[in-house]
Amino acid sequence: MFTDHLSQYIHLHPWLVVATAVVALLAVLVEIRSRTESFASVSPQEAIQLMNRGALTVDLRSPEQYSAGHLTGARRMDGGQILQAEELLKKHKQKPIIVYCNSGSLAAAAVRQLREQGFEQAVNLRGGISAWRAEHLPVEKGAGSNA
Repeated sequence: MFTDHLSQYIHLHPWLVVATAVVALLAVLVEIRSRTESFASVSPQEAIQLMNRGALTVDLRSPEQYSAGHLTGARRMDGGQILQAEELLKKHKQKPIIVYCNSGSLAAAAVRQLREQGFEQAVNLRGGISAWRAEHLPVEKGAGSNA
């Protein structure tokens, strides 16, 4: 009985059925993408461990935000420099690289770009510097080391 109603519904509303299938497929793809990107992110505590092992930290925020407070030893870079990272960061290609911004969303895109350039150990600081500060971890102020 249910299958009769379902087949009748499909017959009467084919575009609605197709639209529902497309939306369901997009939801699955977004979930898969979200899960595959999460492997390339680390918590602030995991970032500290990587930093203690010599990881390079890259701050994607504006110069003003960087000067107001950044992770100790972080190198400030902009989007254009990330696109040229293969040349600019070639000596760090085999090392962990922690990339961060304010919330983590811009850094996730930068990590994808770095990985495409061969930086296999590039990771995003999950939650960005906001998560770092929420855990009351130290920041360094001033100009620091810019790219």
